[in-house]
Amino acid sequence: MVVRRGAGVDSLILCKPPANALMLEDYVKKILTSRVYDVAVETPLQAANQLTERLGNQILLKREDLQPVYSFKIRGAYNKLAQLTAEEQARGVVTASAGNHAQGLALAAKKLGVAATIVMPKTTPEIKVHGVRSRGGIVVLHGDSFPEALAHSLKLVEEQGYTYIHPYDDPHTIAGQGTIAMEILRQQQGQLDAIFVPVGGGGLIAGIAAYVKYLRPEIKVIGVEPDDSNCLQVAMAAGERVVLPQVGLFADGVAVAQIGAFTFDICKSYVDEVITVSTDEICAAIKDIYDDTRSITEPAGALSVAGIKKYVEREGCTGQVLVGIDSGANVNFDRLRHVAERAELGEGREAIIAVTIPEQPGSFKAFCEALGKRQITEFNYRYHTGSEAHIFVGVQTHPETDPRVALVQGLRDKGFPVLDLTDNELAKLHIRHMVGGHAAAVPDECVYRFEFPERPGALFNFLQKLGGRWNISMFHYRNHGAADGRVVAGLQVPTAERELLPAALAEIGYPYWDESDNPAYKLFLG
Repeated sequence: MVVRRGAGVDSLILCKPPANALMLEDYVKKILTSRVYDVAVETPLQAANQLTERLGNQILLKREDLQPVYSFKIRGAYNKLAQLTAEEQARGVVTASAGNHAQGLALAAKKLGVAATIVMPKTTPEIKVHGVRSRGGIVVLHGDSFPEALAHSLKLVEEQGYTYIHPYDDPHTIAGQGTIAMEILRQQQGQLDAIFVPVGGGGLIAGIAAYVKYLRPEIKVIGVEPDDSNCLQVAMAAGERVVLPQVGLFADGVAVAQIGAFTFDICKSYVDEVITVSTDEICAAIKDIYDDTRSITEPAGALSVAGIKKYVEREGCTGQVLVGIDSGANVNFDRLRHVAERAELGEGREAIIAVTIPEQPGSFKAFCEALGKRQITEFNYRYHTGSEAHIFVGVQTHPETDPRVALVQGLRDKGFPVLDLTDNELAKLHIRHMVGGHAAAVPDECVYRFEFPERPGALFNFLQKLGGRWNISMFHYRNHGAADGRVVAGLQVPTAERELLPAALAEIGYPYWDESDNPAYKLFLG
């Protein structure tokens, strides 16, 4: 099983909820008496005017990115701390986190005068480490991954007598997050059809669902998850909590492998459905929020808007009032490069295609004429053979007036062989930066795509392990401003040794995908 940083391994310390698990009424009472406003603020429910006009439904954003720690997490962390006994507070608290929970707990503890130790992986970006320290948290950097940090935090519980503060799977934490629903129903007392909620471990959606379904059960509560980190969707389909074998990296704030136990006890009965969205759709939603608010949200924070757009398209609904939780804005500035690059694809305003044209004078001009008035956003080409050329092209499209399917079919009708690469991850992450011609002869080449944690020495260690047995025939690495690196590598592995490859790759310990048959690789590099 592969579980990466932020993958919710902390659920291992939980006990199953008791048979007499808290009912909605009990949660509502806890929500109404939560002490979150000693440190949290009531955030506005802001109209998203451009989204409203585009989608034909009234879109409202609950601006949790405006909290003192730029995330809703401060609510649950403070409420949990406030419920501790004086003795427990005096002993201090501990948690393992590399994200918003760490900063929320640090500020909550500072407000209450409680010593808070935050165990963070050594790979945690400096901006987050500084954010915790600046809010009074005691930072302990331990291990290269979240599971290692978690194990050390639990060791401190045993050695120092600290109380462990879970980021999502605790009734008091759930109640603290539920105060968001209390505010929404007060701020929007008229028509309200659905609330869209980002889902990681489930604390946020469980709190919202408990309050909304008790008071206004006709309002839909819809979870939104990345399509590569859909632990709640899988659990609801199975009727029980499931551990995902692997979780995606992009929306790290919700990169959780298993939904919480207490949270699932609520979600399985009171969440109406879960929608999943792609990385490109998340990037497009970040841009949508920026266009309406001039604020930049983190990928997890934009999930709700991506889900709203997908829901409206699927249902064809109009005139509804839909609320999206903008859950946080803790994003590394460097990551915005990747967001901007993928936003147009997610919005359906750019297509990435591979086109074969004759290798002769005037062929590029003929191709441009076939495109008509469409704008070329990217063009990569290198001589291939004496008779034909493969070109990697980005073209502006429009989801309504000039969809991608019309572009592709139109070029094919004019005699151009076209391969649509818009949904091809290898093409978008690597090939577009590598187009430069085929190698003369690379026998026995296998191609793999990898993801690995960004930390000092990680790339060198990766290369050292890869190159020890077989020749590396191709290599491309690109920093995406995230805590994880993306690599594509070609390995020359004789047929007789192919059976040894899986074990060797597993030893490296990084998630990988076999791309040897990827059409983008074959066209431009194979």
